[in-house]
Amino acid sequence: MDSFEDLGLTPELVEALASEGIERPTPLQEAVIPVLRRANNLLLAAGPGSGLTVTWGAALLDRLEPGEGAPQALVLTPSADRADHLAEAIGRLAGAVGHTVAALGSHWVLPERATILFGTPAAVLAAAGSGTIKLDAVEALVIEQMGRMETFGGLVEVERILEYLPKDGQRIVTALPVTEAVEDFVERHAKRAMTLPGEDTTVADGPRRGTVRFRIAPEPREAAALELIDGLLHDDARHVLVFCRNEDRAADVGDYLTLHGYVAGAPGDTSVPVWLGVDALEARAAVKGIDGVTVLSCDVPTDSDMLDRRHAIADQGMVVVLASEVAHLRASARGAGYTVVPFPPTISAGYGEIDRLYATLRQALAEEDTAPYLMALEPLFSEHDPAEVAAAAVALLRKRGSIAVTATATTPAPKEAGAQPSWAKLFFGVGERDGMKPGDLLGAITGDAGVSAGAVGRIDVKESHTLAEVHTDVAEKVIKALNGTTISGRAVRADFDRPKRGTGGSRAAPAR
Repeated sequence: MDSFEDLGLTPELVEALASEGIERPTPLQEAVIPVLRRANNLLLAAGPGSGLTVTWGAALLDRLEPGEGAPQALVLTPSADRADHLAEAIGRLAGAVGHTVAALGSHWVLPERATILFGTPAAVLAAAGSGTIKLDAVEALVIEQMGRMETFGGLVEVERILEYLPKDGQRIVTALPVTEAVEDFVERHAKRAMTLPGEDTTVADGPRRGTVRFRIAPEPREAAALELIDGLLHDDARHVLVFCRNEDRAADVGDYLTLHGYVAGAPGDTSVPVWLGVDALEARAAVKGIDGVTVLSCDVPTDSDMLDRRHAIADQGMVVVLASEVAHLRASARGAGYTVVPFPPTISAGYGEIDRLYATLRQALAEEDTAPYLMALEPLFSEHDPAEVAAAAVALLRKRGSIAVTATATTPAPKEAGAQPSWAKLFFGVGERDGMKPGDLLGAITGDAGVSAGAVGRIDVKESHTLAEVHTDVAEKVIKALNGTTISGRAVRADFDRPKRGTGGSRAAPAR
C-alpha cells in the first residue's frame, strides 16, 4: 500500500503525517489501522520500532470526534516520561484534525479537557479518584507496553481504572512479548478481541540466514551511528551503507556526518565511504558487485521483511536501537531468520576480579530476560550514557552485597593446586568450506555462551565441520547456547563429538 489515503484516513491527517515524514504505511499500520477505525478491541502484539504509536494514534485521531471537552481516549503508559513522549508525538498530528492531547505528571494545560489523555496507571487513578478528571466519556482505552507494566506490578492499578470507564468502550492492548498475564487480561476485559499481527513461525523455526548486531543508544541516535561508522571504516569496511526510515531522516543523518567530516552519498558511489539509503531494493541493485560493504540501520527496521531486505545485502550488519525497541528487533529478526547479538562499545580487557565480574554479567546477559529492565531504565539513558547507568547499578549492588567482584557461588570454585580440568570435545557442523576460522568459533563461545577463553582448548577446523575442546563443566552450556545459531553465515548444529561407528573408539578429547 502506497499511502495512508488508501487506509481511509482523512486528508488533513494524511497531510499531517506527511509533514512528519510519514508517507507510506508500514505493514503493521496497513493491517491494524482499518481494524481500529471500526472500534474493534485488539491485542496488538508489537513494540516500539514497528510504527506502533502511529498505528493506534492515527486510527483514534481519525475516528474520534473533536471538541467534546473531556477525554475520549485514555492511554496508559509504563512511565511518566513515556506518557510525555507519546503525548508530544501524537500532539504533532492532533492539531491538524481539531484534537487536543495532554499528559498527567508533566507540564500540559487543561488535561481534563484533552481529547486524548496520557498517564501512568498510578497518575490516572489518583486524578480520577480525586475528581480532577472525568473518565465517563472515554470511548477507547489504550494500554501501552502492558508487559512492562506487568513486570513492575502495575496491572492491579489498571484493573481499578476500568471501574471508572464505560463498559462498552474500545480496548487496545499493546505488548511484546505477549505473556500469559496479558492474554488473561485481554480475555477478561476485551471481549472478542482480535490479535494482530498473527504469529508467523514459517521462518522462526527454519534455517538461520545470518547475524545482526545491535547497539543500544539514547536519542539522538546519530552519535552512536557515527561511532560505529568510524570503527567500521577503521577496521576492514570500505563502505558503510546506512539505512534510514525516510528521506528526511537520511538528510538529517547526512548533515550530522558531514559536520564531523564524513562525506556521504548515494548507494554505489565508490568515491565516498558512507552511503545513505531508504529503499533497500534500490540500494541492493546499486551496490551489487561492490566488495567491502557493511550495512548499518540507523533506525530499527519496522518488520521482518525490511530487516531481511536491508541486511541480506552484506554479511556484516548492525542496528542502532533504543532500549524500548530491543524486543521488537528480536521479534523481527526471529521472523526473518536472523540471530541478533549485542555489540557493546569497545572496552579494555580487565584482569583478576574484574574478569570475574565480566563473567557474572555475561552469564546474566545470556540467561536473564533483560528487556523489561531496559525499558524501565530508558528515561535514564536520555540523561546519562547507558554505560554510566550500568556502572552505577553495579556500584550499588556491590555496596549492598548483592553482587561481588570476587570468586563466589556464581563462578566456578578454584581447583586444588595441581589439579587439571577435564575436557570435552564438541562437534560444530560448520567448517573450512563455510569460511570458518578458529577465532570465529572462539568469539561465539565466549560471546554467545558467556564462557571465558580459558575454558576453551584446541579448535580444529575441518573441511565440513569443526571440533573444539572445552571444560567439561561448561560443555552443556556451550551446546545449548550455540545450537541453531549462525556462524560464518551458516546455521550450526552443536553437539558432543560422538564415537565413530565401527571403531569402538571415541572422539572425546583425551584427559589433560
